[in-house]
Amino acid sequence: MNKVGLLVVLSGPSGSGKDTILSELAHKGQNIKVSTSLTTRKAREWEIDGEHYYFVDKDYFQKKIEEGQILEYAVYGNNYYGTPKGPVDAWLEQGETVILKIEVNGAEKIRSFYPDCVSIFLMPPSLKELEERLRKRETEDEDEIQRRLLIAAEEIRRSVEYDYYIVNDAVECAAEDIYAIIRAERHKTQRMKYVISEVINNA
Repeated sequence: MNKVGLLVVLSGPSGSGKDTILSELAHKGQNIKVSTSLTTRKAREWEIDGEHYYFVDKDYFQKKIEEGQILEYAVYGNNYYGTPKGPVDAWLEQGETVILKIEVNGAEKIRSFYPDCVSIFLMPPSLKELEERLRKRETEDEDEIQRRLLIAAEEIRRSVEYDYYIVNDAVECAAEDIYAIIRAERHKTQRMKYVISEVINNA
C-alpha cells in the first residue's frame, strides 16, 4: 500500500518559540520527524551535530546545492543554512509527518516544490513580548535585537501567506493546537486518494 506522508512548514520570528514547540511535538507522536538543517557555521558549546544542525564546511554545502540535494537555503553573514532533500523525501515516502523549521523566504520555496504541504506561522503574543523574550536570551546586542524586531515585523506581515497561524502565549497550548492541525490534515480525503485507490484495486 502506498504511504502518504504529510509535510509541515513551521515559520515564525526569532524568539517566537519554534524550537520549544518542536520539542513538545516530538513527544506527541512517533511518526513526527523534525528535519535537521545543514549549516556552515561553527557549533556552539551546547549544540550536538546531527541533532541541532549538521555542521559542514562550505565546500560540502555548495556541492549539495549543485547536486540538487538542498531544498532551500539562506546566507546569514558568511554562513549557509539549508534543508537537505534526501531525508525529507524518504520520510514522506514512509508515510511520516515531516516538520521543517524555515524562515518565510524558504517557506515560499518549499510551497513551490511541495504544493500539498501545510504551512503554519507561529505568532508571538505581541512585538513587546517578543522583544522581552529576545532580551532574556542575552545572546544579542542592542543593534541585533532591533534588527531582529524589524525582521519580525516584516515576517508577521507575511503570515497571511500561511495556511494557519498559532499564537504562542503558552507553549503546551500552542503545541497542542499544532498537533490538532496535523491530525486533521492527515485525515483529509484528498491526502488519502492514493491509499483509497490501492484499497479498491486490491479488493
